[in-house]
Amino acid sequence: MRPGARVQAAIDLVAAIEQAQVDGRDAADALIQHYFRTRRYAGSKDRRAVIEMVYGVLRDRGMLTWRLGGDGAATARLKVFASLDQPLDQTVFDGEHAPEAPTSEEVQALGQSQNQNVDSAPDWARFNVSEWLIAKLEGRFGDRLEAEMAGLSGRAPLDLRVNLLRGSVEEAQAAYPDALPATWAAQGLRFDQPRPLQNDPAYQNGLVEIQDEGSQIAALLCGAKPGMQVLDLCAGAGGKSLALAAQMENSGQIYAYDIDHKRLSSLRSRAKRADARNIQSFKTLEGLSEKFDRVVLDVPCSGSGTWRRSPDLRWRLMPDRLKDLTETQAALLRQGAGFVKSGGQLIYIVCSILRDEAEDQVDTFLSDHAEFSLKPYVSNWPEAGPVPPTLAQSDEMLLMTPASHGTDGFFVAVLERAE
Repeated sequence: MRPGARVQAAIDLVAAIEQAQVDGRDAADALIQHYFRTRRYAGSKDRRAVIEMVYGVLRDRGMLTWRLGGDGAATARLKVFASLDQPLDQTVFDGEHAPEAPTSEEVQALGQSQNQNVDSAPDWARFNVSEWLIAKLEGRFGDRLEAEMAGLSGRAPLDLRVNLLRGSVEEAQAAYPDALPATWAAQGLRFDQPRPLQNDPAYQNGLVEIQDEGSQIAALLCGAKPGMQVLDLCAGAGGKSLALAAQMENSGQIYAYDIDHKRLSSLRSRAKRADARNIQSFKTLEGLSEKFDRVVLDVPCSGSGTWRRSPDLRWRLMPDRLKDLTETQAALLRQGAGFVKSGGQLIYIVCSILRDEAEDQVDTFLSDHAEFSLKPYVSNWPEAGPVPPTLAQSDEMLLMTPASHGTDGFFVAVLERAE
């Protein structure tokens, strides 16, 4: 692809992503995958260049929109043009698939955008979020708002979890000598930049799994031990089930369940690769009441803790969507409680930084379920090293963020059922 064709591809994708947000359709990553599946002529360098441009716009969408005069004036074309590192010279507009040159009105708008005083930008533009979220974020972070939002705007590293069912941390470090140890999770390794792993022997043989350190910490806080009966109630693709299998040393039983059974389709092959032999997928939970030592609830959420990976989620979240999510989360907490045996624990996990999905859910649940109590998360920490500190309202619950922990944003609460 010539430079102009890459720019036009970025414009097409930004426009499609913004329209999908309005229509409530696919997120950015799914649209990008579909776009390039239907354009096999685009090489790997072309794809990387286009994706870089698209995510550059998404990460700075608020400021670009404000500088260009608001939603009505800030078209996908203008946002891409304004975000380009290169000058808007003829090379951008040459070629059959290049964009048309800017009109005189567009040239004027781009010129005015360069003269905007960014220090006077409103908070929604500076922090790249919908305006209605500002009060929630201020309430969450207070005087740390600037630093925390900067962390959520950066680029995410690539984290690996060493699978002790297949080998040791030392073996993984030998396979990846340029990886750094994770800060908190003893089996974690980190690359500062993304890199392909699919063809690496250590990945193919199941020695390592891709898993953000925050997710690894959440799995560790489940306190799963050999011989336990564990229900992963919202298992998804099974990442936490695999981590729990390693913690349990393939002893005991993990019941992996998801209401969307298709999401579990890859778990069998992943478990085989990881040598995780104590995981079973279930399509029904009948007859399992009060059976489990641990019920793990990694619930559907806003994904606000993953904004640095999926910046389009900042703009897809609307008040009605948040309301629907919190209702689903509350229902799953009620459902999960019924599977916990006396003395067992319900582990509530959400990759969100919003109190609505975190402390507020726990408080409501505990007020309605006197048989459960909040247990300090530090009491489930199995590592010999330092315990991750928390940003949560209560010291008994864990909230992690990119700025403060170097992880995705995660919230974890340990809820114990009375004997």
